[in-house]
Amino acid sequence: MPRTFHRIYVTRDAKQPHRGTLRAGHLRFPVALGRSGVVARKAEGDGGTPKGTLPLRGVWFRPDKVRRPDTALPLRATRKDDLWVDAPDDRNYNRPVRAPYPASHENMWRGDDLYDYVVELGWNDRPRKAGRGSAIFMHLARPGFAPTEGCVALRRGDMEKLLPFLGPDTVMVIR
Repeated sequence: MPRTFHRIYVTRDAKQPHRGTLRAGHLRFPVALGRSGVVARKAEGDGGTPKGTLPLRGVWFRPDKVRRPDTALPLRATRKDDLWVDAPDDRNYNRPVRAPYPASHENMWRGDDLYDYVVELGWNDRPRKAGRGSAIFMHLARPGFAPTEGCVALRRGDMEKLLPFLGPDTVMVIR
């Protein structure tokens, strides 16, 4: 396994705020960002990608669609009943849970390919504050790099090139 990067950088495009570039050592990849661009004051549902330094908590992967990634990050195979709570008033806000779950949530096992690989970013998780945003991930991009709901998204091949360089001490700096 190659040496892991300590920092990876995401910089927004000044002309297209929902687009940007991810830099990790010698690697450079285009990324999609939230529809509101990079925001300094993140709020649930605002469509902004939070500005800041975010630790990488681990990788989720769809075992029926992709191979187990080669990475030093903790791994979790996604299951059909995996959800992520996005209801600010719920006790499990911004945490993974299993279906069925009564509060508003996001399905981690999606019908499209966006969550075939998901890097869980440490945003609003330690400590959690109601309404400061949930489910901030690095995941796969839609065709044409359409905006995300606040995540960082890149092409499948770029994610597969990047994952071997990520480890528990890697942080993502979003600016």
